Amino acid sequence: MAVLVILEGLTMSFWLLLVCVVGIANGPVGLVVLYERDVRDRVVELGLTTPEKMKKNSVITVLALFVPVLTVVPALVYFVNGARGFRDGFLQMTCIYLIMNIFDRLFIDWYWVGHTKAWEIEGTEDLKPYIPKKALIKKWVGTVVVFPALAALIALGFQLFGM
Repeated sequence: MAVLVILEGLTMSFWLLLVCVVGIANGPVGLVVLYERDVRDRVVELGLTTPEKMKKNSVITVLALFVPVLTVVPALVYFVNGARGFRDGFLQMTCIYLIMNIFDRLFIDWYWVGHTKAWEIEGTEDLKPYIPKKALIKKWVGTVVVFPALAALIALGFQLFGM
């Protein structure tokens, strides 16, 4: 069972990576919705995108990232791994979410965004780091608090429906 959970966590990490790769395929402006407000505002000022394009990209990004998190992960845990009850489902989903989020924090945020030029948008270099300390703290809180709480809510839902 542990091997399955690890593989599923790695699969979700790969999904996140794929969404990012596709999102910045034509340049990082494609995922400027993931940047802080000052960067988004500057990109609009520079004429690199419009608020309408950002809104469209935001909807696509949210769907591509969060629909699988909210549907695929619970489906894998309960229908593939055979989790039963709150505890089993909660622990498995929490592990999958932690693997995915630690990958996001370390590889995507720290290394890819922070130490390569792949996410650099011309004209916004003075706004670096793109993930300031306050945003990074929020992301880590999400990783260790929000996602386990989400796993608990989903597991509770499954338990209430007899799974």
